[in-house]
Amino acid sequence: MLATALFAAFLPSTAASADDYPSRPIKILVPFGAGGPADVTARLLGNILQESFGQPVVVENRTGAGGVIGTLEAAKSPPDGYTLLMMSNTQTANESLVPQRKYELMRDLAPIAPVNSSDLVIVVNPSVSAKTLAEFIVLAKAKPGQLNYASSGQGTPYHMAGELFKSMAGIDVVHVPYRNSGDARTGVISGQVQMMIDAVTTMAPNIRADQVRALATTGKTRSSVLGDVPTADEAGVAGYEATIWLGLMAPAGTPKPVIDKLNGAVNAAIKRPDVDKLWAEQGAVPMSMSPEEFDKFLRGDIVKWADVAKKFTKAQ
Repeated sequence: MLATALFAAFLPSTAASADDYPSRPIKILVPFGAGGPADVTARLLGNILQESFGQPVVVENRTGAGGVIGTLEAAKSPPDGYTLLMMSNTQTANESLVPQRKYELMRDLAPIAPVNSSDLVIVVNPSVSAKTLAEFIVLAKAKPGQLNYASSGQGTPYHMAGELFKSMAGIDVVHVPYRNSGDARTGVISGQVQMMIDAVTTMAPNIRADQVRALATTGKTRSSVLGDVPTADEAGVAGYEATIWLGLMAPAGTPKPVIDKLNGAVNAAIKRPDVDKLWAEQGAVPMSMSPEEFDKFLRGDIVKWADVAKKFTKAQ
C-alpha cells in the first residue's frame, strides 16, 4: 500500500514537470570543438529552440578524448531535460573503439532526434602532386606510410571515413589525430598533413578559396554544393560511402513526455524554410525521426562501425 501511494504521489509531479517544461535554461553539451559541424548546428538549433520554448538555450563545448569527455558529462547529468547532448556517428563508433569509456551510449543516454547529415569530401594540400583521387592512390601506394591524413580524433567520422578509405583503396596513409576538426582543417591547409576527409559543410569554403584541392566526395551522388567534384565511387573506389550525421540525446531516465516535446520541437525546427535553405547551401540534409526510430537508427550505426573497426584494427 505504501509503495502504491508513493507511486501515485509521484505521477502528478512528473506530469506537471513535463507539462511545464522548460521552465528554466537548457544546456546543449557539444563534445567537439568550436566551429565544427556539431558546434555550428547546435548553436543554430539552440537559437530556434530558445524562440520556441521562451527559455535560454546555452551551448557549451566539452572537448577531449574523441568526444568521450563531453558524452560522459551528459550521461551523468540529471535526467530532467535541461542538459542535452549534440552527438554524431563519433559516439556510435566509440562504442567499439573506446572500450574503457565509463558509459554505454544506449544504456546511459536516451535518443531524442536526429538533426541532419552531410557528405564528406576528400581533400589534399595543394602541394600534393595528385590532381585526382586515382592519382592520390597511386602516390600513396608508391610511398607507403609516408603520407598523413588528419582527423579530429579517434572514432570521429573523419577518422572512420579515413580508415574505410584506406581499407577499400588498399593504401597505407598515417592517421594524425588533432584535438578538434578546426585544428585538423588547419593542419591540411598549412601542409602539416597531406590529406583530410572533412564535412562538405565546413570544408567547401576552403575548397572555393583554393586552400585545398578536392579529390572526391563521399556520398552516393554528387554533392549539391560541389557538383564538379566526382564521388569516390566515380573516381575509382567502387562502393565507398561515408557521411557525418548529427543528433540529440538526453540522460537516460528523462521523462518520455519531455523527450517527445523536444523531438517535436527539433522536427519543427529542421522543417523551417530558412533552415532548409541554409542547409541546402551548405550541403546538409535534414533528418526527421521519432525517438523510437532514432533509437533503431543508432543501434544499427553502432553495428555498422563495429564492423569497420574490426577491419582496420586487424590490418594494424
